Amino acid sequence: MHRANQSGKETMELSIDTSTRSSSLALSKEGKVVAEMNWHTKQDHTAELIPNMVHLLDHCKADIQDIKAITAAKGPGTFNGIRVGLATTKGLSFALGIPLLGISTLEAMAFPYTPLGMPVCPILTAGRKELATALFHIRNGSTERIAPEHISTVDALCDSITEQTIFCGEIGTELSDKLKSHLGDKAIIINDSVLRLAGCLACLGWSRIELEDFDDPSTLQPLYLKRPGITVPKKRRHDAMSDMRPRGQG
Repeated sequence: MHRANQSGKETMELSIDTSTRSSSLALSKEGKVVAEMNWHTKQDHTAELIPNMVHLLDHCKADIQDIKAITAAKGPGTFNGIRVGLATTKGLSFALGIPLLGISTLEAMAFPYTPLGMPVCPILTAGRKELATALFHIRNGSTERIAPEHISTVDALCDSITEQTIFCGEIGTELSDKLKSHLGDKAIIINDSVLRLAGCLACLGWSRIELEDFDDPSTLQPLYLKRPGITVPKKRRHDAMSDMRPRGQG
């Protein structure tokens, strides 16, 4: 039975993913998606997220006060997207006094395929020919991490695969060809051209809500795996010389 808030409306959960270029939102009731919204972002999550959230609530004739829990993808993924997504969910959690759950983006990517009975290897491109990946499998009815989230290369990833495995996520033609070349029939490749993760987050989030396995908004951290590729600007010569002055002197 769905719970109701003080206004008599059925309460819902909100799920947010801004960790990849395919952002998504979902409203769900006890983990079952009621409405979902997806859009391609150009790193403008700050300007897009709240308006799209309001649009989704309006579409469902719902109010922000109807939300009883919030689930967010915590990464890995794009640095700005993860930062905006987690900041927004933490703010909502504090403001509304509702539970918050942070879930790995890679776990959400693997979720639709784990029931197929073989290991699932989700992949996100991480730049410089590196991949963000992990390995999941269902054991005794629950999903387990065979390998935790980590940064790898195609060669190292292929060397770690010992059995037929489903690969999903950001897999372009070049990566697909390399996986097939290295692994042959061991590689079952699903190219998710558009990642729709909010619905997966809703299901994963509900399983934790039932266990009251919540995260503390004040301590929940993003899962970056690597530092952002930001270079420090070169100092002009007079700036470098000024830094050599003893402390305490003008």
